[in-house]
Formats: sequence, structure tokens, C-alpha cells
Amino acid sequence: MRIDLNSDLGESFGPWPMGHDAALMPSVTSANIACGFHAGDPSVMRRTLALADSHGVSVGAHPGFPDLVGFGRREMHASPRDVEDMVLYQVAALGGLAQAAGMTLQHVKAHGALYTMACRDPHLADAIARAVAAFDRSLMLLSLPGSRLLEAGDRAGLRTVAEGFADRAYEPDGTLMSRRKSGSVIDDVEVVVTRAVRMARDRQVMAADGSVIDLPVETICLHGDTPGAANLAKEVRAGLERAGIRVLSLRTGL
Repeated sequence: MRIDLNSDLGESFGPWPMGHDAALMPSVTSANIACGFHAGDPSVMRRTLALADSHGVSVGAHPGFPDLVGFGRREMHASPRDVEDMVLYQVAALGGLAQAAGMTLQHVKAHGALYTMACRDPHLADAIARAVAAFDRSLMLLSLPGSRLLEAGDRAGLRTVAEGFADRAYEPDGTLMSRRKSGSVIDDVEVVVTRAVRMARDRQVMAADGSVIDLPVETICLHGDTPGAANLAKEVRAGLERAGIRVLSLRTGL
């Protein structure tokens, strides 16, 4: 058994720090790096790439809506063409910085509202998949199991990767509970570790109503802005390894 641990990183902006990238990096195997639209800036992007490289962590682009104030978590009305262009722009920006550092991108994972909207809207999903394929067809596309976004990635000829969230609550239909609802973010260490092990070992998760959902995932996300994120990631990795689950980046062994 194996699993990838990913985290959303590089979300500071100018003089405003966010997250705990340096403390998180030793525990994860893949980093989703903000590309300047919902968070991050060119200097933060370069520093995060260098930090990931020093820890042997694979890197991917984390494009979002152009919404710094709302941190990309507010839904925006954008045409599929606009979404395609903004995703391509962001992936290319990080890809160029990675190339300058002698690194290559592993994957793309949409952020926040863009992610959730594309999971259910096939037109936005196709737009994101087209952008990724236009830049580099070898890139992996991450999203929820059974989502429109993974279907779009398959149609575009991309390698798609199903993702689970150990620190987020699920609705019975397998979608993530809205952050507007109480209990949507889980920060109890023991609970999160138990959920992560169950996802990796049994490919299941318990929904908010107590029902059990099948969740065939290859990677688990731990948000960098969840309270106690660094310790949470450390304990999740230790818990997975105690359970005999190898924690490896998605491209390791390919």
C-alpha cells in the first residue's frame, strides 16, 4: 500500500505570511504551489519551489480565481475560455520558474472555488483540462473521485489522480462539506490520522451523517492553513507509516 500526501503551499503574499510551509514540507511528498491569483507572488513561488527541492518534495501548480481578498474561495462567474486562459497562465508561470530552478512540475490541482465548481461543471472542467494539456500532457490532474474534472482530464488524455481530504468533512454524496457549515474543517489530530489511514488502507471515509463512502484515492490533502497544520501533517505521516503504508510522491516509481 502507498499514498501521496499533498499540501497547498506558497500562499503568502508580499509581507503577509500565511501557512507553515517550512514546518510542513518535511511531512508531505507533493506541494501544490499557489500561482499568484488567489495567493502567492513570484518571490513566494520561487522560495517555495526551492524549499520543496531541498526536501525532495514533488511540485505542482495550484491555480485559482483572481481573488486575493477572498483567497479564491468565492465562486466567480467566468466563461470556460476565461478559465482556460487563467489556468494556462498560472501553470505556465510556475512552470517557467520551476524550469529556471532545474525542476519540473508533477501535477496541477485547482484551488478553492475553482476546484469545487469544476468538480460539478463539465464546461469548466474541460477548460481546466485543456489548459493543462496545452502546457504539458505529462502533467497529472488532481480532483475528487468521480468528479467532472477527472472525467475531463481523462478525455484530454491526462493522467488523472483521485484526491481525498483528511481534514475536511464529506457530504453523503462524496462532495466536500461547504466551509460555511460548522464542522467542515477537522483539526482533531487523532480523528484526522484515523481518517487518513482509512482512506489509504480501505479507500473509504465516513461522511458527516455517519454513512461510509467509497473513496478510491491516490493522494491525500492536508491544508496548510488548517489550525496546527504542521503537527497534523507530521502525525498523519507517522500514523500512515505505522499502519504499513508507504508515503511516496505520485511520480515515485513511475
